[in-house]
Amino acid sequence: MRLLLSDQLQVLNPATEEVVATVPAATAADVDAAVVRAAKAQAGWAALAPGERARLLRRFAVAVDEHLEELAQLEVREAGHTVGNARWEAGNVRDLLDYAAGGVERLTGRQIPVPGGLDITILEPLGVVGVIAPWNFPMPIAAWGTAPALAAGNAVLLKPAETTPLTALRLAELALEAGLPEGLLQVLPGHGPVTGNALVEHPGVAKIVFTGSTAVGKQVLAKGSALLKRVTLELGGKSPNIVFADADLEAAAQAAPMSFLDNSGQDCCARTRILVQRSAYDRFLELLAPAIEAVRVGDPSDEATDMGPLISRTQLDRVRSYVDPDAAGIRGKAPEGPGFWFPPTVLTGVDPHARVAVEEVFGPVAVILPFEDEADAVALANSTDYGLSGSIWTRDVGRALRVSQAVHAGNLSVNSHSSVRYWTPFGGFKQSGIGRELGPDALTAFTETKNVFISTEGSAQ
Repeated sequence: MRLLLSDQLQVLNPATEEVVATVPAATAADVDAAVVRAAKAQAGWAALAPGERARLLRRFAVAVDEHLEELAQLEVREAGHTVGNARWEAGNVRDLLDYAAGGVERLTGRQIPVPGGLDITILEPLGVVGVIAPWNFPMPIAAWGTAPALAAGNAVLLKPAETTPLTALRLAELALEAGLPEGLLQVLPGHGPVTGNALVEHPGVAKIVFTGSTAVGKQVLAKGSALLKRVTLELGGKSPNIVFADADLEAAAQAAPMSFLDNSGQDCCARTRILVQRSAYDRFLELLAPAIEAVRVGDPSDEATDMGPLISRTQLDRVRSYVDPDAAGIRGKAPEGPGFWFPPTVLTGVDPHARVAVEEVFGPVAVILPFEDEADAVALANSTDYGLSGSIWTRDVGRALRVSQAVHAGNLSVNSHSSVRYWTPFGGFKQSGIGRELGPDALTAFTETKNVFISTEGSAQ
């Protein structure tokens, strides 16, 4: 556990188990006070000329860029991310702020033809938005909700995960240094049942953006519905990596390890079900084994490291519970001693309905399952409650299109493992979530549409 006292959060370095910082935890009263400050700041922010709002967001992006290495090193210490990943994450925050700033002056309504007058729509900000960010990608996912919400004219109350509050706190400081109004972006570290619950149930918070487990997401949705609060949910995944026999097997095998080992497998998009056509199964295993064994697991601050530790002792115990030490498969190496380490693991001979094959492990563990033909591959890919992402490896363009349409997932890649770009929409099917984030429509998700009819025929009708 990382909780020191009921009113404090203890942040540990996952690679060493050393205490990095102790942070006060926000109470329900703190949330009340923050909502009042945010509402006041939001009124002034929304009244700014769009160009001025965009200019300040770009200044925020510049501030992030100037402190990119500092933010990356914070992420390494509090989340155990490899330094290369952490630099990318800080850069993603910068880029998303720039992208959102570009949308401020393009957030326009429509003119709709009607008889007897002029009809226009106006996109107005919601007001105060609550963003509840996870511990697996603390910086970028916080920005996924924060940047477009601010760009659309809202104030944001950001609740980081209990284990990873430090980068969020630093980003809020940089926002102030860049000139954003006091109270517009506030960070409320705290426990989910206290701080998170207060945000979800607060009548002054118009929308909640939540990223986390499906179980907690359902609770957020249920509590928010009592106030008809708008909710965007980005939840769990159990994504397939479908490899057909006609694919470039060498490329598919070389790419497979980091499709589920990136961030130590703590990624809702992780391709943890490797589905291989039976006629290519043995050859694919031969190619995959050395690729898994070559993954370097160790000190996340080392530039040569491919994979770091898990986030906590709790998460390590969870991952261990899914893997029989004597089960058949391919295993890499991990450090011994302090830190929350688990080796890269691919399990073979697994029943497709086994717990490890259908539940989200959220660690560096995948299963490899054979399939017979295209229909069998699609059925196997769709045989979970989740539908977030996935990959399809084939040289047949027609097959790639057919399978892309047949797989129930919000984000698919063909002959690659890319799922998330800040300029394209992201979200899941089924129990992987509700709504979409990122992309060209991100700002509109933080607005209300108001319709105005203006009569041109004398007195209003």
